[in-house]
Order: sequence, then structure tokens, then C-alpha cells
Amino acid sequence: MDTFTTKDGTRIFFKDWGPKSAQPIVFHHGWPLSADDWDAQMLYFLQQGFRVIAHDRRGHGRSTQTDTGNDMDTYVADLLELTDHLNLRDAVHIGHSTGGGEAARYAARAKPGRVAKAVLVGAVPPIMLKTDKNPGGLPMSVFDGFRAGFANRAQFYLDIPMGPFCGFNRPGAKMIEGTVRNWWRQGMMGGAKAQYDCVKAFSETDFTDDLKAINVPVLVMHGDDDQVVPIADAALLSIKLLKKGELKVYKGYPHGMLTTHADVLNPDLLAFIRK
Repeated sequence: MDTFTTKDGTRIFFKDWGPKSAQPIVFHHGWPLSADDWDAQMLYFLQQGFRVIAHDRRGHGRSTQTDTGNDMDTYVADLLELTDHLNLRDAVHIGHSTGGGEAARYAARAKPGRVAKAVLVGAVPPIMLKTDKNPGGLPMSVFDGFRAGFANRAQFYLDIPMGPFCGFNRPGAKMIEGTVRNWWRQGMMGGAKAQYDCVKAFSETDFTDDLKAINVPVLVMHGDDDQVVPIADAALLSIKLLKKGELKVYKGYPHGMLTTHADVLNPDLLAFIRK
């Protein structure tokens, strides 16, 4: 098991597969999951000859169940240390949902030469919460509802994948039990305190300045039936802030489209990386 210990003593679990000489692709998972959520992508890109890396964010998966530091700046500080430790250069950073925010902030703050491209998939930037500056955002009551779910976290983590995350609540959709169980397994591996705190991190962090600061090509991918991170206040705003952005919208696809439609998204990701 590969782990890295940060300056504050937090142990970060990570997977690092493939030739160390190959171009690295770094995957950033969503809330409340782990590096395992990228299995379909890591195996695909490994077979394409890339070096693939995914870490469990602090408080999630197999990393330390921290009760402090569960905020976006600290997540990115951990990542800056990890990528320095692995000496990753010319890397492609792909982030989903909360991980999209992490990838955006990392790309904006990384040392020169570290990042070649970035991809934001169903990502939370620019900011999810409704504010005076972001009138199209979701009201605080939505995120208070997330926090209320921690009264029975185990049931909550079944309700999310059975419903809006994968679009299994849509008419005619067929629920895939293994997908639901795997989502639940990943969520329950993490620490309740860290995941509770992360709700604030993914909903209230403003990534506007990060998006404006990124100087590398960025692909923004979003399903237009995303019930968790609605496209109108996410991808459609982010693309306007990026210097070198490209938007790809997937008709009818849900928030968890990397899992439900990996057969479509993986080749699209490969085409962007190789062009």
C-alpha cells in the first residue's frame, strides 16, 4: 500500500500504476468517495500506456480520518506535497465533482511544468452556493440537507447513488446494484467528520479566480441531466472564465457519468489528452 505523509502528519493513500517514464494522469475523486471511483479510467489509461495516479483525499478512503484541515486549500496543499514527492511533470489532472474543484485550484497554483492539461467533469466550479454574486446557485438549504443526512450516514450513502447521483431515479432507468454498493463502500470507508466538513468545502468554495488563472488547456465535461451539480451554474459558467477552455455537454447524462457511461467518456478524454 502506497502512502505519503504530509507536513502536518496526515497519511495520504495513493495508487501509482504504470511506467514512471510515461506521461502521468492524476485523478481527483468526488465527495464522499475515494480513488477507487476511478477504476474504469485508471485501467483504461494504463492500457493506453500512461502512468495513472489517484489518491484518497484526507479524511476519505484509506487516508487519515482527519478532524481538521478538511477544506479546499488544505486538500490542494496536500496535493502539492504529493506531486512534489512523486516529481510529477507534464501531468494531466482530471477531477470529478469536488475533485474538479481540487484539480482547478491545483492547476492554478502548481509549479511551472507540473500541469500539461486539466479536465473538469461534472465539477463544482465556479461555486455551487447561491449568493448575491451567484444568484443561480443552490440555496443553503440543499447543503444543510446533506449535513442532516449524517444522522444516518449509512442510509444516506445508499439513497444518493440509488437516486440522483447516477440518474437511477429517472423514468425507465435501470438501477445497477453493484454500482450502488460500490458507492456505499467507498463512502463508508471515510471519516464522518471529514466528509461532513467537506460539504462546506465543495459548496461554498469560490473557484472563480482559480479558473481565470489556469494557463493550460482545460476540457469541461458535463451531463445536462446532472441533478447534483446542475450544468447551468457550473460548466456553462466555468467555460466563460477559462483562457483555454473547451466545453463538451452530454445529453441526458447524470452526475456519475464517468461510471455509468465510461465507454463514451474514456475515449473522449483520450482524444483531448492526445491532441
